Amino acid sequence: MCLAVPGRILSLQERNGTLMSIVDFGGVQKDVCLQYIPDATVGDYVVVHVGFAIQRLDEESALRTLAEFEHLGVLKEEFGNGFEIAARQAGLANPETAQPQQSDEPEVRS
Repeated sequence: MCLAVPGRILSLQERNGTLMSIVDFGGVQKDVCLQYIPDATVGDYVVVHVGFAIQRLDEESALRTLAEFEHLGVLKEEFGNGFEIAARQAGLANPETAQPQQSDEPEVRS
């Protein structure tokens, strides 16, 4: 799933002629392109979709939406570890954290 998620702008930078920012999404921070909202400032809440801020949002609406997303588990799904989520959905162990299988067979060396 790919949602538009509200977040708060923490910093602004210009990188290679592109206005970028660090945006906080309820504790998760990501790089976001601000080219569609070039007059955005630090502290503004923006709605972000696939790495682009697409509109401003008032603080009350942003916080209410983030709380609802957190309640529904959407933030973990959107920002969580993709391998872990895919493994869980497939009913498998996470390949990044799975421990090697221990065998009862003695190790054979040649």
